[in-house]
Amino acid sequence: MNRTKKAISEVFWQLLEEKPYNKITVQNIVERCQVNRNTFYYHFQDIPDLAEYSIKEWTEQIIRENSKFGSALNCLIPITKEFVKRKTAFSHIYHSVCGETLIRYMNESSHHIVQSYIENATKNTELPSEGKAVLIRYYKSILVGVVLDWFAAGASYDLIDFCQKICQSYEGSCKKAVQKLAIATTC
Repeated sequence: MNRTKKAISEVFWQLLEEKPYNKITVQNIVERCQVNRNTFYYHFQDIPDLAEYSIKEWTEQIIRENSKFGSALNCLIPITKEFVKRKTAFSHIYHSVCGETLIRYMNESSHHIVQSYIENATKNTELPSEGKAVLIRYYKSILVGVVLDWFAAGASYDLIDFCQKICQSYEGSCKKAVQKLAIATTC
C-alpha cells in the first residue's frame, strides 16, 4: 500500500475521533498530513471516496488478522474490539452520509468472519451448503444488528461485555442449530 495514501487514511481516522464527518475538510487533512491538495486528489476523488477506502481497508485488516475462529466468542470479540477502539470515529461515520458505506462493509466483514466460524464449526458434520448459508446469514445479522444497536444507543454500553454475555447465554446453540438443519435439509 502507498505510504502517503495510508497516512491520509490514518489522519482521516484521527480527525473522525475529533469531529463529525461533515466537519472534516480536505484542508484539515492536508494540513495534518503535511501534503498539498494535489497529493490528496491524486489518491482520492473526495472525502466520501477516502471514507469508503478507509472503511474497506479497516474491514480487510480485521479479516486478515482474524481468519480462524474456534468459538462464537472468538468470532465476535475481534470486530467488537475494533469498533470500541474507534468508537467516536465510527459513530461519526454512522451518523453521516457515509453511514450506508459503513453498514455495507460491516455486512461484508461480518459475513466473512461468521462464514469462517461456521465453516470451522461444521467441518465434521454432514450439513449441506444450504444449511450453512442459513447459519451464516443468521449469525451475521445478529452481529451487525448488535453493532447497529450500539451505535443507535450512542455507543453508551460496554459492547465487548454485551457480546461476551450473548455468547455465554447461547453457548451450544450453534451446535444444536447445525444438528437440526442437517436433519431438515436431508428430509
